Amino acid sequence: MQNLTDFVPLFAIALIFYFFILAPQLRRSKKEKKFAANLKKGDRVITKSGMHGKIAAINDKDNSCVVETLAGKIKFERSALSIEMTQKLNTQPKK
Repeated sequence: MQNLTDFVPLFAIALIFYFFILAPQLRRSKKEKKFAANLKKGDRVITKSGMHGKIAAINDKDNSCVVETLAGKIKFERSALSIEMTQKLNTQPKK
């Protein structure tokens, strides 16, 4: 019985690690994959570097998209698009 109680703190630390670190990261990863999969032509997006634009084309072969900005068209990886900033942009009322 003494040996079992020695492992209780270790088990508690493992649970805390899972619920505060691993589970949120897994949820975020799923959300990012869903976001990248649901992108379509014409969506307004913001990249992680802060560039604003509209998706002009999507390439499923190399997992990239072409974003049309005021400066021209630029090819980005889908992972370079910011989920949080894009959602904020799309929830703001259009002027």
